[in-house]
Amino acid sequence: MRMTTFLLAAFTAAGVLHALPAAAQGAQCGNNSSGFTAWVADFKQEAAANGVSRSVLDRAFANVNYNKPTIAADRGQKSFKLSFDAFMQKRGGATVISRGRSMKAANQALFASIERRYGVPAGPLIAIWGMETGFGSYMGNQHTLSAVSTLAYDCRRSDYFTDQLYAALQLVSEGYLSPQAKGAAHGEIGQTQFLPRNVVRFGADGDGDGRVDMVGSRADALASTANFLKGHGWRAGAGYQPGEPNFVAIQGWNAASVYQQAIAYIGQQIDGR
Repeated sequence: MRMTTFLLAAFTAAGVLHALPAAAQGAQCGNNSSGFTAWVADFKQEAAANGVSRSVLDRAFANVNYNKPTIAADRGQKSFKLSFDAFMQKRGGATVISRGRSMKAANQALFASIERRYGVPAGPLIAIWGMETGFGSYMGNQHTLSAVSTLAYDCRRSDYFTDQLYAALQLVSEGYLSPQAKGAAHGEIGQTQFLPRNVVRFGADGDGDGRVDMVGSRADALASTANFLKGHGWRAGAGYQPGEPNFVAIQGWNAASVYQQAIAYIGQQIDGR
């Protein structure tokens, strides 16, 4: 999965993907699979009216189905309700710290380059990388376009994920996202699990090859993550623990307070700051 930095900039400049098109509000959401096929047909009509080509829509939706594992994951995020200690144990926090220190030592030049460019130190980036995919070892097995489409149809967060679906269609149209791509249950992409809109907004070329590959390039995934944090208010040199200036950027990454605390703690243990 690759795209040029030019295309990422073009997505942002185009403006068509930054707000949910008004016509998309006509497709009726649902809370089970019974209305999904009709919703897809309605959405495709509305998306075409909003400028998405028929060929892109046909390719993108060729293998889309209502994804029950996505709904189960969306309804079952119980770990975010755990205490900090229980969350760290469940998510393997100690292992992330141990392996994270090794990852930092093995990739010193990369992390130094990212910090110079974005002001974000290695610790929180490694914490996110480890917590999200075990340092790229497991990026998910769910059909990405089915996952995003299912959540766009589902009434709980329909508007939010309809916007994500439009972003995913843009990525398909530019050849970045394969219609057969697989990832996490909510449609997240790559080693640090970016939703499609965040790929468009914050995807960055970390290895200097002129392309952004969130799946195959750890440098791109980590640079993009640093760019995300910078875009959410990260200030170079400021602290990132709760109550410190950069904690707000970590809050932008995930809404669950226990997850935010874990990223800050793991990052501190890795950075030694």
